[in-house]
Amino acid sequence: MTIYVGNLSYQATEDDLKTIFAEYGSVKRVVLPTDRETGKMRGFAFVEMKDDAEENAAIEELNEAEWMGRVLRVNKARPKEEGGNRSGGGGHRGGGGRY
Repeated sequence: MTIYVGNLSYQATEDDLKTIFAEYGSVKRVVLPTDRETGKMRGFAFVEMKDDAEENAAIEELNEAEWMGRVLRVNKARPKEEGGNRSGGGGHRGGGGRY
């Protein structure tokens, strides 16, 4: 299972998240998505922990907690949708085959 952490401070780092989630168990991985164009953090993250019990404890304690001046939104991440591209990218535009 993966945890979604939303409404993050833009100053939060992977190490910051590892530290706070380590209070609830062993952190396997932290992913902080960044904007492709600006390279800036997008304000959310994904955290994977060693087991479900640890993840559930972290969700229970950290959801709606204030951290770094923001109220966190912490819940189970939803699986990526198959076939859908929510970002709107990847389409073919103009050009090819015109004479």
